[in-house]
Amino acid sequence: MDIILKKDVENLGFKDDIVTVKNGYGRNYLIPQGMGVLATDSARKVLAENLRQRAHKETKLIEEAKKMSEKLNGLEVQLTAKVGQGNKLFGSLSNADLALELNRQGVQIDKKFIQIPGSIIKRTGRYSAKLRFHREVTAEIEFEVAPEKAAQ
Repeated sequence: MDIILKKDVENLGFKDDIVTVKNGYGRNYLIPQGMGVLATDSARKVLAENLRQRAHKETKLIEEAKKMSEKLNGLEVQLTAKVGQGNKLFGSLSNADLALELNRQGVQIDKKFIQIPGSIIKRTGRYSAKLRFHREVTAEIEFEVAPEKAAQ
């Protein structure tokens, strides 16, 4: 079954992609959730026209995304957290914490566009994350998780 995606779907595709999925997944999940529509001939023609109209806007968005990714060059990102024995964190850090720190440093990105391998961090050390500014513009960033300084 061919589906035209109306939203980005993790591990499947981006908005306005035509993807082939199993019948049950399309009928019972994607279409009722508003994530896609059936790819009929008329829907494909409408999609093609929309993509043509959006082509020049897309180049502007890509340029802005590249500028945002260039802001990451030389950026030192350090997250602090309370630490117990053996460099274990009290609780954990996630992509939301990294997004908050990046926004503080002037790189505007939503947490859903940040992927940390293993998804959560429970120890201090150096880590990397993949940031997606646009479907064609991604960047890799290194960051450090350090213990919080004790207030005296």
